[in-house]
Amino acid sequence: MDELIDITDKNGNLLGVSKLKSVIHQKGLFHHTAHIWFYTKKGEVLLSQRSAKKAICPLLWDVSVAGHVDAGETIKQAAVREILEEIGLSISEDKLYKIGVFECFQSYENGMVDNEFHNTFLAELNVPISLLKPQEEEVEALKLISLSKFDELIVNINANNLHFVPSNSSYYEFISKEIKKRIKRVNP
Repeated sequence: MDELIDITDKNGNLLGVSKLKSVIHQKGLFHHTAHIWFYTKKGEVLLSQRSAKKAICPLLWDVSVAGHVDAGETIKQAAVREILEEIGLSISEDKLYKIGVFECFQSYENGMVDNEFHNTFLAELNVPISLLKPQEEEVEALKLISLSKFDELIVNINANNLHFVPSNSSYYEFISKEIKKRIKRVNP
């Protein structure tokens, strides 16, 4: 689907102009995305395997839920919408804990240019993974792994890892630390 996306300047400030997603990625225009990392009180993180149909990094494991912020949408509205679309889970905005905005400026061999600001949230997963419904076009599979296993996989990231999107190593390390802090706050 080629939705309208609000474009930003190089600092993430909205410019009041919207373009089709295909144009944004073709021209490398700056824009916002929402990333939501789900974790459990038991110290697990929900990973999503990118669909085989994805143009970038098919079948690699990544953030629980991610997507573009549509034109006119707030970032939290986009996060809630993407969660429902990609894994079939209804969640309210107040359950999202924002941990930062991360620049992701990359070009790919297929000509796609990503100049994205990942607005990143944590949220506690309060339902069994069996109740989640992966969106076929976006998600191949879902899995929960322990934070220790997550850390082990992060340490072993390289260009041929065939597990995670390789360019995101420092991002994953930050996510792991933030989830651990969040769990500690909830379960002192």
